[in-house]
Amino acid sequence: MEKSVYKMVLEFKERHPWTIGWRLKQNSSVIEMHLNPDEEVIYAFIAQKNDNPFNIFESAVVALTNKRILIGRKRVAIGYYLNSITPDMYNDLKVTGGLFWGKVYIDTIKEFVTLSNISKMALREIETEISSYMMEAKKKYKDREEDEES
Repeated sequence: MEKSVYKMVLEFKERHPWTIGWRLKQNSSVIEMHLNPDEEVIYAFIAQKNDNPFNIFESAVVALTNKRILIGRKRVAIGYYLNSITPDMYNDLKVTGGLFWGKVYIDTIKEFVTLSNISKMALREIETEISSYMMEAKKKYKDREEDEES
């Protein structure tokens, strides 16, 4: 049986308690609601979806699946936000580390996503998971495009 997104985020938070994130269960539910039947979560973590280190009220769960990256945020009142980044839209990843916290920047064709207030000790893990997945996925897209052209 595969782990729920919430359990993966809890495990991440236990490994990296300095990461600032709230409402783990509610934010995880947004991701789980939008998973496709053939989609499985490979890795999940919590962060703030903003570039302001003092704004700690925009927690989001980030999930890397076998098809895309999902970023889910449950609103306090009604509704939620969901971002989906497929490998063909992904451009680059940038990581910056400070004294205690760091940021992960995901550059896509349409937008620039900033994830902040992440424990400095978690940055290497996040970069490895996302980069290695995206490199493999991009190869598949490139191979598929070459097959279609020939």
